[in-house]
Amino acid sequence: MANNTEAKTVKVRLVKGLRGCQQRHRLSVRALGLNKLNDVRELQDTPAVRGLINQVHYLVRVEA
Repeated sequence: MANNTEAKTVKVRLVKGLRGCQQRHRLSVRALGLNKLNDVRELQDTPAVRGLINQVHYLVRVEA
């Protein structure tokens, strides 16, 4: 059995402004570590992160 220590990651980019969206969605974007427009974060691909991305799918773009 191979010892694979590399965790899968996902890149998330904020592509739409937060003005006019729900407060819960703003907090979700903040939890993903995104602050400004076109901010990119590389996060571990976990169910919790996927849930946050799915909640604000209209504000972010998943890259690679």
